[in-house]
Amino acid sequence: MRKVTRTAPAKINLGLDVTGTRPDGYHLLETVFQAVSIADTVTVELIDTPDIALTCDVAGVPCSPKNIAWKAAQRYLDAAGLTDGVQIHIEKRIPMEAGMGGGSTDGAAVLLALQELTGNALSMDKLAEIAVSLGADVPFFLYGGTAYAAGIGEKLEKLPAFSTDCMVIAKGTAGVSTAQAYGAIDALQNPQHPPVQELRQALRNGATAEEIAPLCGNLFELAVDLDEVAAIRKSMLEHDALCSVMTGSGAAVFGLFPTRAAAEQACTALKKLVPFAEVCHTL
Repeated sequence: MRKVTRTAPAKINLGLDVTGTRPDGYHLLETVFQAVSIADTVTVELIDTPDIALTCDVAGVPCSPKNIAWKAAQRYLDAAGLTDGVQIHIEKRIPMEAGMGGGSTDGAAVLLALQELTGNALSMDKLAEIAVSLGADVPFFLYGGTAYAAGIGEKLEKLPAFSTDCMVIAKGTAGVSTAQAYGAIDALQNPQHPPVQELRQALRNGATAEEIAPLCGNLFELAVDLDEVAAIRKSMLEHDALCSVMTGSGAAVFGLFPTRAAAEQACTALKKLVPFAEVCHTL
């Protein structure tokens, strides 16, 4: 077998707080990651020439060593001592600059595909080491589901699966630079932090969407000022969302709804407002 195709799901942050910075400048987080059904498709093929090639069906995605998927392939080959090359193709469905981990999930998909293609040439510990070197949320995508994360995102605790098919995710035309978003976080004075630990405990206890909705929150909402984010949240709440919260450092927003019908009605309204809106389910 020389080719593998994997689904690379997006994530949302049901809760996200920034609690400090390390001496090396990395920010310390407390967050609850949740994998969702919006996903890219990543095809990875081992080739005989010692090169890495990357293609994508969406313009604007860097098909170069700047891409996390490319970096993942190179670091895997180096760690495993392989002389093969890798051809990667990404079918992009996760919106970019959305705070949904689109680049990170593609990188994790490449790592997992290469594990399959090579018969697990690396230990999971080594795979996780490569993953965290690629980005703080890449380790989560090796496992998916629902997880609490601390540190820079690499310290993971698997939580009971949070199940709902009454979710809408929407994003406008604007994106958010992660670096700029963290700079804005650093400038906040005495912000009100979201109750991530309460959310974590509620999920441990098997809480429903109605029970966790009041606990969902994102510190970046105080730092990222986008009219589209405000408009999406307003529209979701007007259509009976249990909560409406920006994910990651922005600019996508998720809403939890009491019924699938309410989610579909909200999505129809949002499609008139922004270019991306989709009803989805958790994984």
